[in-house]
Amino acid sequence: MSCSRREVLKTGLALSAGVFPTGLLNAAAAGRKKTKTVIFLHQWGGPSHLDTFDMKPLVPDAYRSPYKPAPSSLAGVPICDRLPQMAKVMDRVTLVRSVHHEMKNHNSAGYYSLSGYAPPSDDQRLRDSQELFPAYGSIVSKFSQRAGKIPAFCSFPHVIRDGSITPGQQASFLGKSYDPFFIGQDPNQAGFSLPELVLPDGVGSARLANRREMMDLVDRQTRLNEVNSKARGIGENYSRAMEMLTSTEIRKAFDLSSEPQAIRERYGRTTYGQSCLLARRLAEAGASFINVYFSPQIGGCEGGWDTHGFREKPMYPIMDKYLLPLTDQTLPTLILDLEDRGLLDSTLVFWAGEFGRTPKINNLSGRDHWPQCYTVLFAGGGIKRGYVHGVSDAKGAFPSLDPVRPEDLSATLFYSMGIDPKSEVRDSLNRPLPISPGKVIEPILA
Repeated sequence: MSCSRREVLKTGLALSAGVFPTGLLNAAAAGRKKTKTVIFLHQWGGPSHLDTFDMKPLVPDAYRSPYKPAPSSLAGVPICDRLPQMAKVMDRVTLVRSVHHEMKNHNSAGYYSLSGYAPPSDDQRLRDSQELFPAYGSIVSKFSQRAGKIPAFCSFPHVIRDGSITPGQQASFLGKSYDPFFIGQDPNQAGFSLPELVLPDGVGSARLANRREMMDLVDRQTRLNEVNSKARGIGENYSRAMEMLTSTEIRKAFDLSSEPQAIRERYGRTTYGQSCLLARRLAEAGASFINVYFSPQIGGCEGGWDTHGFREKPMYPIMDKYLLPLTDQTLPTLILDLEDRGLLDSTLVFWAGEFGRTPKINNLSGRDHWPQCYTVLFAGGGIKRGYVHGVSDAKGAFPSLDPVRPEDLSATLFYSMGIDPKSEVRDSLNRPLPISPGKVIEPILA
């Protein structure tokens, strides 16, 4: 999709005035809108369901987790004993234990998890292209009317990849105006700020009232962002640029220094912890869809959840020291913080990776890729509290009841936001495609 500056400006001014060109914002009347914001905590690498939320203590030694199941606040649903804080909030979440698909490679499975569309092949070399489907947040950005000046779709703090950049993180054929506002800076760094939100010396809001000066400034900001990958996302829409350069609302949302130190410590002074705090602030400010990526890498000593074993090192010590403690600090803190602020009913936390891990433990005390059955977690946003959907078999290898596919997850996310999953977009060849080919998981809806 290519647009002249005049066309982009015309569209931007129309948006800022509340006038929507035909087909630009085709909001569907799904009869339900309990979710204002989705916070998608994407667990790159693929968490082991068998070592977290779907433990199988009665399996043979070759399959059994070294961790023990421990009681949780959800009666009859124990979880890993290394997640004691998470155990306290299980009465507020829904687990879906029967998600499955066929993609065994990270990039293809990652694209599936980020878009709800099956890739054309299970190929680790799968690259982003205009033929592949957009990110969830890009679809939401297109079909939802923006409220306030906060970008509808935000993503941070990483671009995920396994070799090549994983598809499904951008707007693809919808066009760059639906790309996420991407923040590549570390929210845990002192003085965290966004280059896009800084006006040059001597330029104030009054000068921006002059249309030509505003255009020139945005051109300079856009050129800056082309070489500065730390923050991207405003150059496609002059109206949006104007808002982001002048809005105190936006500046306030990104100002983590205004948070009480006790809250920052509660989330953890880590990149991921402070990213989850930033996600809460953006939800509070009115963002519609927020992607928080756990790690830019699939695995390693401080990477993602790819727990095969790493450079001949067993994986369970890395889970003990890093993956599970980080999860146990951030996930329950985010849920409780949203609840304390009265935001949980309207904010849906979605915790998921691209697949699960093998039932059998390998020779490095790790588990390999396993898309045939895994668990995802929901909390808030019109989803039931204290509920388990789907059952895996005795070894956690395959669904035995109520199987769910990634496209069913996407249909449920869109439906919860009042967007009809059968709504259509047109791809790069002008073919109509439903925004989700799946079915809404009705039993998990509150």
